[in-house]
This record gives sequence, C-alpha cells and structure tokens, in this order.
Amino acid sequence: MGDKPSKHIKAEPPLFDEPWRKINWRDKKGALEYINNYKPHIEGQELRILLHGPVGAGKSSFINSVQSVLKDKMCAPALAANNTQGCFTKQYKTYKMEKGTPNNFYPFVLNDMMGLKHTKRANRKIHVKDVKRALKGHVKDGYTFNPECKLSKDNRFYNKSPTSKDKVHALVSVIDVSTEGLMPEKVVETLQDIRDEASELGIPQVAIFTKIDVACPEIKRDIKNVYRSKVLRERMEEFSAAVGIPMNCIFPVRNYSSEISFNSDADTLILNTLYHIISFGDDFLRRKQRC
Repeated sequence: MGDKPSKHIKAEPPLFDEPWRKINWRDKKGALEYINNYKPHIEGQELRILLHGPVGAGKSSFINSVQSVLKDKMCAPALAANNTQGCFTKQYKTYKMEKGTPNNFYPFVLNDMMGLKHTKRANRKIHVKDVKRALKGHVKDGYTFNPECKLSKDNRFYNKSPTSKDKVHALVSVIDVSTEGLMPEKVVETLQDIRDEASELGIPQVAIFTKIDVACPEIKRDIKNVYRSKVLRERMEEFSAAVGIPMNCIFPVRNYSSEISFNSDADTLILNTLYHIISFGDDFLRRKQRC
C-alpha cells in the first residue's frame, strides 16, 4: 500500500493585497499646515485633549512624539518609563506644545494622567470618577491620583468653577495593540464607562493604537504596511466592537521611544492622527458655542 499524499496547509499571507484605509504618505505637509494654522474661533480659547488608557500604553510617549515632530527635533517634555516599568505618570499634567519661538504655543494642549491598572488595590470606580471630573474641568494641574479615593470637592486641586478652557474637548484612549487579546474584561468595562460619560457630555472620542510594529512584523519591516496588516485590522475591529469607538476614529501610530532620528512615514501617521483629533475637538467647540 502506498503512502497517503501529505497535506500541505498554506499559511495565510499577513498582508492584504490592497490597503484597507487610504493615506497619502507624501502629504505630511498638508496635515502639518492645518495644525500650524489651526486657531479656535473663540478668542483666547484652547483646545484641551485628554489622554487616558491602560498603564504602559504610551500616553507620555505620544505627547513626546507630537512635540518632537512639531519642533522637528527629539523632545521629552513628558517623562515616560520604559516598557518594563509600567506607568510613570502619577499626576494630572497639561502639556503645551511650543510653536517656533520660546513662549509661543499652539492653541491646543495635551493632558496626561495616571494609567488604568486593574489590581486588587486599584479601584476602577475611583479611576472612572476622576476621569469624569477631569472631563468637566474640575481637576487642576498637579493633582496626584489616588487609586483608593477620588478627588474630593474640598481638595485644593479641585476646580469648583471650570471655564471652557479647563474642560476637555477631545478624549483619546491610548491602547497598546501588541498584546494578544488587547485588554482584560475589567479594563474594557472601565473604558466603556468613561466613554459613556464623554458621550453624555458630547465630547468626541478617539483611540490611538501604539506599538504597531511589535504587533505586526510586516509593519516593523515597512511602516507603510500599516493599513495592509490583517492583524492590525482584526485588533481594531475587536476593540471597536468591545468599546464602541468607530473604526474611523481609531488611528495607529508608532511613537518615538528609542529612536534618535526621524522617520517621515512615522511622522505622517502621528500628524494625521493629531489632525483628526484637533478637527473632532474643534467641531465640538463649535457645537457648544451654538447651544
């Protein structure tokens, strides 16, 4: 009796033949021009962007990457830990982006806050309440987050009378896409709770996916494969279904963390993401003025 023919299972290619999202890699200047020329229609207004998400996802690294690309030199205004140390940020802090000359700043700010960590000691309800207060402008710069108790109204870092400049105009969830299964169920529930509060306030929500080159070797080989990656597409769809943020509000980026020189394509992803965040936030500001 002859041997049965062996069955060869053909591995599925990791990339789509065509990108599932279009991006003009040559139009870095277009997004940069919009950001450089952006000015809120209300005199003296600042657009406030709040970054939140799980510990170690890359919130501080994104702030540093934005500042670096805008200034065209490597910057580190937000202290960030390496990947093994988890969350470095403990305080609520506002970062202004310097524009050209000293003491001249872009009319938008990025807020960093303590990352979400689900442990027996870390109370997710406390975290959600602190984020809600930040959304409404009640948290002052320098407040140190306490996982065991929320910011109280008699605390010196509680802003009793927030102005429009204090309130958040765009909420950004920063997600490490390199981990299998993305996030524990409790973290997903927390993100959903925060999203519900932001939705009630009318605040637009965006998600940033970081560490895309770790998640997909083809992206590490060539960052232009980002919108051809099947792994990235699947994880974006998984996150969108779990948390509720639409696919067209999820943006992959590669932060600058170990590099000492720029990559034009990485810059394009960062600027394209920032362009959309500012655009969504400005739409919200305009709606608020009409109300």
